[in-house]
Amino acid sequence: MNVEEFRDYCLAKKGVTEEFPFDETTLVFKVMGKMFAACGIDNFDSYNLKCDPEKAIELRESFNGVNPGYHMNKKHWNTIDAFGDVPDEVQAELIDHSYNLVVLGLTRKLKEELKEL
Repeated sequence: MNVEEFRDYCLAKKGVTEEFPFDETTLVFKVMGKMFAACGIDNFDSYNLKCDPEKAIELRESFNGVNPGYHMNKKHWNTIDAFGDVPDEVQAELIDHSYNLVVLGLTRKLKEELKEL
């Protein structure tokens, strides 16, 4: 998955915005203001996704290209090698998983706002 495919996939999700809150090269995707994905735009070789802690361990054991989140909470975030041994279909599933985890954690008010979009 290249950076354009990654960006398009994330932005196609309901309620998603993109921004550069940290610097000019780290693109962050948020659903209703809560981060679910981040990547570098100058050197897109990996990206960070939120993940259920138990699933994160399983993924790290199954794929060389899934590692504890770089510069993130290692329990709840994974860094995915965009061009490693993780198939594109699985990468899409991991983006979906991250998005869904964040949506589940939204307040009732934000969930209602998201439904109305």
